Amino acid sequence: MSIAAEGLKRWHEVIEGGSDPAALAAIMRDDAVFHSPVVHTPQVGKPIVVAYLTAAGATLGNGSFTYVREVVGDDTVVLEFTTEMDGIHVNGIDMIAFDEEGLIKDFKVMVRPLKAINKVWEMMAAQLERQKA
Repeated sequence: MSIAAEGLKRWHEVIEGGSDPAALAAIMRDDAVFHSPVVHTPQVGKPIVVAYLTAAGATLGNGSFTYVREVVGDDTVVLEFTTEMDGIHVNGIDMIAFDEEGLIKDFKVMVRPLKAINKVWEMMAAQLERQKA
């Protein structure tokens, strides 16, 4: 099994288990990087990446979220997803790169269309504020 395939298996286990922050941290490198579709600069470090992925799980990961396509390479996967947020159809991809131990080292999210990006920004900002409180 490739590094990416093994990492993807663990990713699915974590998100199917509810995207628990401790479980996310267990599959993440300390120096992991998150690339948001709405934040200009990369977010670096396990705590901030876990915070963003936890917020994403709480906002995008509703009952309509589903992965519709998976492309698996040697150390990287591309996962296309769809979901609905407040009646807006969201289509996006997660690009996840894994290190030689199968831990997430880089996580990039891209979202379309523009209406969906605006909704993701609005709901993610609110969720991140709740996490800070």
